[in-house]
Amino acid sequence: MSKLISYLGFLSSFFSKTFAFWVIFFAVIAYLNPEFFKPIAAYISILLGVVMFGMGLTLSPHDFSEVLKRPVQVLVGMAGQFIIMPTLAFALVLILNLPPEIASGVMLVGCCPGGTASNVMSFIGKGDVPLSVTITACTTLLAPVVTPTLFYFFASQWINIDPYSMFISIIQIVILPIVAGVFLNFMFRKTVSSVVVCLPMVSVFAIISIVAAVVASSAEKLATTGLLIFAVVVLHNCLGYMFGYSMAKLFKMGLPQKKTMAIEIGMQNSGLSVALANKLAMTGAVDPIAAVPGAIFSVWHNISGTIIATIFANMSEKNDECNESTEDEVEQDLKHSLS
Repeated sequence: MSKLISYLGFLSSFFSKTFAFWVIFFAVIAYLNPEFFKPIAAYISILLGVVMFGMGLTLSPHDFSEVLKRPVQVLVGMAGQFIIMPTLAFALVLILNLPPEIASGVMLVGCCPGGTASNVMSFIGKGDVPLSVTITACTTLLAPVVTPTLFYFFASQWINIDPYSMFISIIQIVILPIVAGVFLNFMFRKTVSSVVVCLPMVSVFAIISIVAAVVASSAEKLATTGLLIFAVVVLHNCLGYMFGYSMAKLFKMGLPQKKTMAIEIGMQNSGLSVALANKLAMTGAVDPIAAVPGAIFSVWHNISGTIIATIFANMSEKNDECNESTEDEVEQDLKHSLS
């Protein structure tokens, strides 16, 4: 049994490291053969529930202890998540004059909580992992109330939104699977800890299936809107990193916390936005293409997250202090030249 678990752990690690390749590969296959992947769209909510259940299996009450240890940093991260990303999404929608069906998808991504991939990227980038896990967990638990409220506030001008229906969907897709995972982890800790190494592989397969289903469902429109959506996603994600880091700097946090804030705010639970967009599409409230921004975000933020985590891993407090002193000198020189 131990050999099987070890082998599954190896496979899980392999698919996690090559995640971006497999997502892009199957997205292309789905685009070329949409009819084969379209039926998966009916199971998007279940697939995301599997991912959330896996997240729950890795959580314990201890993961929320950071709220009591340093409430200000946690609150800043949560506020940044639910203020910066929706505001950036709305600004991009207005500046680029996006059509309603794409605008609603971009706003859904912006209104969602942080993604679990941010915890991995914080670890790779030598950030503050406990803070990252706590912010992700807290924003996820607040999502049933905050996400529908924000989405209604920003996007009701384009589509008819039922916040209560979204609340129920998030409870079913996200909260219940997480609670079930936490409960099993609490009751059967030893058993769960032995199989938890397989979870990344399961999550990768689930996310690949979700992305392939979305691409297949919107294959015709992707030919004309794909590049535009990709550009918006890249801008949204990268600006999130920048504003997250700047916000941590404004609150005079240490370098590990700056890294974590940048990654935590820039990366979203885009799978949830896909599931919600798919639910809205089934009711006729939005076009299925509204799920595409979330699907592309799922691919892109894992690529960009890896890049920025690698950059962060090579940063030190000394480098950060040098950068700050250089910025201060430039600011002083500008003031002197203007006086």
